[in-house]
Amino acid sequence: MKYSDETIVEKNMTLSFEFERYIFENPTILENIPDGAEVVLLPKDDPELYRTNLRASQKRGSETPIVYIEIEALAPPRSRLINPRMTRTPSAARPISNH
Repeated sequence: MKYSDETIVEKNMTLSFEFERYIFENPTILENIPDGAEVVLLPKDDPELYRTNLRASQKRGSETPIVYIEIEALAPPRSRLINPRMTRTPSAARPISNH
């Protein structure tokens, strides 16, 4: 399957966002990335995006160092909501009793 440009952008935005979160939680990884390096994310669980990102990085042919980050997989997104409940009348809209 060949991804559309829009799909490639969306998938890479997700990977980039998650990689930034990973860096925030594991800042020591930055010690292994040279200043000014191009970081290329290669998701092993998405062979088409892996190949697309790899080809794109190899076509650039610049003097900029490239660091490849192979990603095993993305965990499913998890909600951080605590005890959501469905209602037709939100508690803030209910009359407050003066008892």
